[in-house]
Parts: sequence; C-alpha cells; structure tokens
Amino acid sequence: MVLLSSLGVVGLIFLIVLLIIFLYYVPFLLWISAKVSGVNISLLQLFLMRIRKVPPTIIVRALIEAHKAGLREIKRDDLEAHYLAGGHVERVVHALVSASKANIDLTFQMATAIDLAGRDVFQAVQMSVNPKVIDTPTVSSVAKDGIQLLAKARVTVRANIKQLVGGAGEETILARVGEGIVSSIGSSESHKLVLENPDSISKLVLRKGLDAGTAFEILSIDIADVDVGKNIGAQLQMDQANADKNIAQAKAEERRAMAVAEEQEMKAKAQEARANVIQAEAEVPKAMAEAFRNGNLGIMDYYRMKNIEADTTMREAIGKPQQQKK
Repeated sequence: MVLLSSLGVVGLIFLIVLLIIFLYYVPFLLWISAKVSGVNISLLQLFLMRIRKVPPTIIVRALIEAHKAGLREIKRDDLEAHYLAGGHVERVVHALVSASKANIDLTFQMATAIDLAGRDVFQAVQMSVNPKVIDTPTVSSVAKDGIQLLAKARVTVRANIKQLVGGAGEETILARVGEGIVSSIGSSESHKLVLENPDSISKLVLRKGLDAGTAFEILSIDIADVDVGKNIGAQLQMDQANADKNIAQAKAEERRAMAVAEEQEMKAKAQEARANVIQAEAEVPKAMAEAFRNGNLGIMDYYRMKNIEADTTMREAIGKPQQQKK
C-alpha cells in the first residue's frame, strides 16, 4: 500500500509538471482571452510562437489593443517580425492607436521604422499632439555699437513624424536658434533697438526656416529674457590702445638700446685710438736710440728737437689764457 501510495504521488507530480509544460507551450488561457476579444488566432500559432522564442503574451495583447482601437490592418506576422528585429511591439501599437485617435497619418511601416531607428515613436506622437517647449541656454552676442547682450529663448516645437527617421534632434534646433539670435543681435545698429523690440529677434529667426532637415517643426520662438552685458567695443578699444602702447614702448626701448650700443662702440674705438697713440709714442724713444746708434741723429739734432718741444709747450701755455678771454 505504501508503494502504491508513493507511485500515486509521483504520478500526480508528473502530471502536474506535464500540465505546466503544456500550458507554457500551449497558452490555453491566453487563447481564450484572444477569442473573447475578437482576435482570430489559433493554439497552433501560439505554440509556434513559443518555438520561435516570441512571447505570445506581448503579441496577443498588442493584437487585442489594435483590434479594440479599430486597427484591422495590423497582422500577427508583422508584429512577430518587428519583435524579432529588436523593436518594441507594445510601444508601436500604443503610438498607432494614439495617432489614429488624433487623426495623425502614421502607418505601421513608418512606426516600426521610427522605432527601429532608436526613437520613441509613442513619445513622438504625443509631442505631435502636445507640443514641447525647449529652453535655450544663454546666448551671448554683440550689437554694432559694441554692447554685449545676453538672451534666452523658449522654442515651441512639435514632432514631424515624416522626418523622425534621419532627421536631426533637439541639439540641432538649439544650435540653429542660437546662431539665429547671434546673427539678429549682431546686425542691429544699437543694443537699445533690441531691448525695445525683442520680438524682432524671434521674427528674424523664424524666417530662416531653422527646422529644415530636423525631426521637429518649430511653432514659435519667444525671447524670454534679454540682459545687457559688457561694453565689448570699449574693452576692445582699450585692449588695442594698450597693445599699441606696448608696441611703442618696445620700439623706444629698442632705439635706446641701439643708441647705447653705438655709444659704447664709439667709446671703444676712441680707447683703441688712444691706445694706438700711446703705443706709437712709446716707440719714439726706441726709434731715437736706434738713430743714435746708426749715426742718423746727432747730439745737436737732439737738443734742437728738445728746444722746439719746449718752445711749443711755452707757446701753448701762453695761448691758453688768451683763448679763455675770447
């Protein structure tokens, strides 16, 4: 009896395991839910989904949602193919239902392409219905009078469904708007004109068609704040004046250094000339001694030369007071 009781327990456990496996591969309850909702799908198709490693729950729920929303063109094979391609089936179906309710032209092929491109197609549909406001960072620009202005703008955009695949994102919109603000302020004759009419910036920027090639459509550009910054023109003039002063000082210092170098060179030449004279005078006694030895100079010639030197020295001494009086 104990053995039969044990075999009965084992058999019951085995049957339970078989039932769990059967219900896993053949989701009978999910099939009933689909039939009750009006979705035509067979147990064999659900079983084959398990074999293909496609979760039947996701596909069936998506089919039920699409069927209830009146989207009869969505097929099971298309949803399976999109899942196997790495897409988000539920997000695509949500987007298609929302687009249908908002009368937005969005096909299944376009929605799956947007989803596979890495964009949130459901969020894009929501943005088409409810536009998004993007705040730009502070944009610095200088008017023609040299005054710096700091501007902030609020850009209202909505998603352009047809441009979501391959279209530029929010960063491009912000960059283009910033460029337009800089161009508008830079072309103004005075910063006062910009402060008086800040809407002139938004009008000029809007006329440039900044949303071309992007995934968004710009609805409006509103200047949120304009502040006066530095007097860039005056600062540049001061910097230029300081640069010119430094250049002039450098050139003056260069000329002074050249003059000092030339003076030193002249002094060196004068000293060299005096040294040559002294050296030449030192050679005179040698030459006289040599003349004495060779008989070219006599003693009387020597005394006459001395008398001439003394006479010359006396005349120079007599002539100096007369020159001072004159």
